[in-house]
Amino acid sequence: MRSRNISTKENSKLSNSIDKLRVPKHIAIIMDGNGRWAIKKGLPRSFGHNKGVSVLKEIIKASKSLECNVLTVYAFSTENWTRPSKEVDFLINLFEKVLKKEISEIHQESIKISFIGDLSPFPKALKSIINSSESLTKNNKDFTLNICVNYGGRQEIVKAARKIAIKSCSGEINPSDIDEQLFNSELLTSGINDPELLIRTSGEKRISNFLLWQLAYSEIYITDVMWPDFNENEFLKAIIDYQSRDRRFGGIQSLPKDSCKNPNYSS
Repeated sequence: MRSRNISTKENSKLSNSIDKLRVPKHIAIIMDGNGRWAIKKGLPRSFGHNKGVSVLKEIIKASKSLECNVLTVYAFSTENWTRPSKEVDFLINLFEKVLKKEISEIHQESIKISFIGDLSPFPKALKSIINSSESLTKNNKDFTLNICVNYGGRQEIVKAARKIAIKSCSGEINPSDIDEQLFNSELLTSGINDPELLIRTSGEKRISNFLLWQLAYSEIYITDVMWPDFNENEFLKAIIDYQSRDRRFGGIQSLPKDSCKNPNYSS
């Protein structure tokens, strides 16, 4: 009971430290460390993946309470197919089981769920529940959950370039028409604002082929906490760290008064 009270006090303290007006509207998360978490506890890797689902539910709830509008999570990369077939099969079955169990509550919470990636290799049953989940929730406005499955950032960019090349060769567009806006419109995330914040758990310092185009100006927060141990308090710490950043987008920080008169001032 004592540890629970400490956790509640910490949560309250962290919540009070957040500027509600500067919460990122779109947060992306690389949910890393499920397997390693389980192995450290002497458990099969599947235990970590199961625990990770409950953590995601907690973070969705926390995101909504902070009025973050969009959460994009990396659930299965194009490279994850190289894992042992037993683990891949477990993950695919887990996706299907969780969707069937949770989709009614997701819909009741006015959450729009979207899947980003190449769904073609997945079993027919999984694709069916994915399609029905997207159809059921497509008009929900309160919150958007994007789940990246069989997704790779390089592959996404190559496919977008190929589409633009075909349109250019057919005369549908001129090469001079190609700009960032046009390229962005051919990405799988078309219509979704770029994430302001990327969170990666488990301490790995890379983005692992995730949203390569979209993360160009995202703030990156890396924590050693593995995903199954991640919780609302850790999430709030990431938001607080984000709010300490000076987001300049290639510009410079606002100059202090009279700084132009000071030859020693630099930014």
